[in-house]
Amino acid sequence: MRRLTRWIPALAAPLLVVGGAVAVPLVADADPGLPDRTPEQVLELIATADDTSFSGTVEQTSELGLPELPEQLDQGGGGSVTDLLTGTHTARVFVDGDKSRVQVMDRLAERDVVVDGEDVWLWSSADQTAVHTTLPEHERSGPVTDGGATPAEVADRLLEAAGPSTDIQVTDTATVAGRAVYQLTLDPRTDETLVDAATLSVDAETGMPLAVTIRAVGQTEPAFQIGFTEIDYATPDADLFEFTPPAGAEVVEKTLPEHDGPARDRDEGADREGPEPVVTGQDWATVVELPVGEVPEGAMVQQLTVPVEGGRALQTSLVSVLLTDDGRVLAGAVPVDTLVAAAR
Repeated sequence: MRRLTRWIPALAAPLLVVGGAVAVPLVADADPGLPDRTPEQVLELIATADDTSFSGTVEQTSELGLPELPEQLDQGGGGSVTDLLTGTHTARVFVDGDKSRVQVMDRLAERDVVVDGEDVWLWSSADQTAVHTTLPEHERSGPVTDGGATPAEVADRLLEAAGPSTDIQVTDTATVAGRAVYQLTLDPRTDETLVDAATLSVDAETGMPLAVTIRAVGQTEPAFQIGFTEIDYATPDADLFEFTPPAGAEVVEKTLPEHDGPARDRDEGADREGPEPVVTGQDWATVVELPVGEVPEGAMVQQLTVPVEGGRALQTSLVSVLLTDDGRVLAGAVPVDTLVAAAR
């Protein structure tokens, strides 16, 4: 799934926005009687996880402190981006190697992302639209278990952010979705980030992260949570990965460029189109900058952002975004002031 998420701008389809946070079905006082393990042993357990086939229900909850939008600005039968960043949502996830299906249940509607090898379908029942695309050659292999719709992808990104400035401890054991888990806590040892701490609930048998909780600085309740309420490691039925647009649906074909994707996926001498990101800071305080050419305008941008030196900014409890007047966008898990300083 990670290889699919980088194509979101090219597909221009809000159907793919299935990530976010999930209400963790964690039984904190349940002692599964697990043997003690060191942080290094739990990290090794994650690294060797066998998560190529499974199915389950994922619930998401986000409390990022976003301003509430007027109803006329926050509409969209398939579920708007701001809607997905607030409240609680449920998805069914099915994975078998390079095949996957994510079903996001909205109010009176459903969105599906179906990956069957090279073929990708995005379906919205709200507007009866199906988007089809074929993954480029270098994107067609590898497991799809670490998508934005599962705790494993969130855990993967958090572990990538963890560096010398992170204290990692096994803080407890518990039960998630009926599975015994180790709780691995990542504690940033820096005051330059909005992240207070993150806890990964790791399946003691398979090594697969089953839940993630992220707390923001200054908040008592979790700002971001994602977790399974139920999980089955049996291979899902093959029919789940076959998709045929219903009669009367609008079908849109999208072509993805072969040369796109991370530099590590391309030949060293291959031509590159588009700007390379500028990265400053490190670990939890990393800031990424990209030129966007033209700063977005409109009522939603005005509602979500505030004027700052050199542009407009949005700060949630975990992430800040700066849109500069000269056509750049900077983002990171840092305060807006850090982005403003990096933009100078």
